[in-house]
Amino acid sequence: MTTGSKDQPDPEARGRSTGWVRYDQLERKETRLRTDQFSRLTELSRGLNRQRQGRGERITENTLIRVAIDLLLARSVDLAGATEAELRNSLGL
Repeated sequence: MTTGSKDQPDPEARGRSTGWVRYDQLERKETRLRTDQFSRLTELSRGLNRQRQGRGERITENTLIRVAIDLLLARSVDLAGATEAELRNSLGL
């Protein structure tokens, strides 16, 4: 799929194939996190950034949230329940 020109790839298709899109190509969605979730995300992103030693892209909390969403969507056939606890349980969390 293209965006008007055969030479211009669709940015969304590029993001799906490479896993990387520019910040301004992403949709904004606000979410509420528990304090422990936010703290762990911050710790995890900092640790991953130290491990990468300047290689690759900077890992942010938002990066990790997008990866978690991809994982959730990949496991959507396992997802079942009427409450957050039931949904978590159906995924083995």
